[in-house]
Amino acid sequence: MSGKSGLSGTSGASGTSGPSDTSASVPRTPRALASLRERLRDAFWCAPTAGLVGAFALWLALSELDTWIVAYLQKEGAYEELGDLLTFAGDARTIVTTVSSAMMTFIGVVFSISLVAVQMASGQLTPRVVRIFVRSRINKLTLTVFLATFAFSLLALTSYEGGPEPDPRRVTSAPLFQSLVTLGLVGLSLLLFVAYVSSALRLMQVGPVLDHIARESLRALGRQPEGVVDEPSLGPVTAQVAHLERAGVLRSVAVARLVRAARRHGVVLRLVPRTGDFLVPGTPVLAVHGGTAPPRHALRRTVSVGVERALFQDPAFGLRQLSDIALRALSSSVNDPTTAVQCLDRIVEYLAVAVRLPLAPLHHRDRRGHVRLVQHVPGWTDLVDLAFEEIRWCAAASPQVTRRMLAGLDDLLLLAPEERRRPLLRHRALLVEAVERTVPEGAGRAFALRPDRQGIG
Repeated sequence: MSGKSGLSGTSGASGTSGPSDTSASVPRTPRALASLRERLRDAFWCAPTAGLVGAFALWLALSELDTWIVAYLQKEGAYEELGDLLTFAGDARTIVTTVSSAMMTFIGVVFSISLVAVQMASGQLTPRVVRIFVRSRINKLTLTVFLATFAFSLLALTSYEGGPEPDPRRVTSAPLFQSLVTLGLVGLSLLLFVAYVSSALRLMQVGPVLDHIARESLRALGRQPEGVVDEPSLGPVTAQVAHLERAGVLRSVAVARLVRAARRHGVVLRLVPRTGDFLVPGTPVLAVHGGTAPPRHALRRTVSVGVERALFQDPAFGLRQLSDIALRALSSSVNDPTTAVQCLDRIVEYLAVAVRLPLAPLHHRDRRGHVRLVQHVPGWTDLVDLAFEEIRWCAAASPQVTRRMLAGLDDLLLLAPEERRRPLLRHRALLVEAVERTVPEGAGRAFALRPDRQGIG
């Protein structure tokens, strides 16, 4: 089941130990509606559906307004003005009819182009770039306006009365405002079409896609609460909560609800898997410290499980996407080291920000400052391994990539504090060994091991 997870409490060993509050910092708890907002951004149908409902509501309001104007002019005896209004409405009827008949064909052509662009991007880069199209605001807005224009034009046609020259004394409706709004929607659709084509073309370019992934990853990294380096003792595990629904990827957790449930039952909850892990039914998802597990209804809708990872509470997913694109670029079928260098540019940018963060387990607290939920996150070594390990295995034969990777590692070594230099030095040494094994000539090895931020240039 996507978006939900069933949880079942299982009692464990007896004995309690209250949480310690000796940590130096109090990380903020993510907002309760943040997860819902992210799910709505992943839902492509939401905005178009809202647009159709809005088009129907707007038509009802304007239909009443047009009827009121006709009744008012008839009451005042302004038949000449009413005749001019009917003439304009009759002229606009031709345009509205054309719009209603051509709009669906236009929508089909436009989104056929978009599907081709998505297919090309996913084939050349990684299938995970499809989520960029799904979450794109301009794509959703374009489809929403297109469908709203089509629906509104059909509804407006029902307001036109028959006959080429309706009698101003007997007519009951002259869709003046409905015609104007239809023409306005057509103009807006044309402007959005230009913006949409530009967005589709950017999706087919490597640079904009990598920039989008990097910006989203850095935003997710910035939203992450500050971790606690000196982890307080939680005491023994007294119960466990198992995952009962179908298997899936842990996308996010409702932190605020879990904190409330833990506070009400006087326990500390610890998330066993990390965000992005694959959950199998029956495996533990929450460990309970200091008491019995909260009842199942208290934990309902607190764990979101889906078919694919999400960046909302999983900043490492951005590194995974960048690494995937680099690996595909270095494959023998693609052989595009320049794309791999561009990925390394963004990877180094990401790690340059992460190197200054604690990257320690998150301790979410209630209003009184007591730890109620512990959430483990990838550490610095995990991020460095994810960023360089797989790429290093494929890059030894490409001097452009090895030179860029060495320059990136050297830049990170300048930024990293002493306690975080070890994984960087390890990857640098392994890269040098890989190049020495792969390149037999001394001059070639010296060239491949010369740091260069542009690779070769």
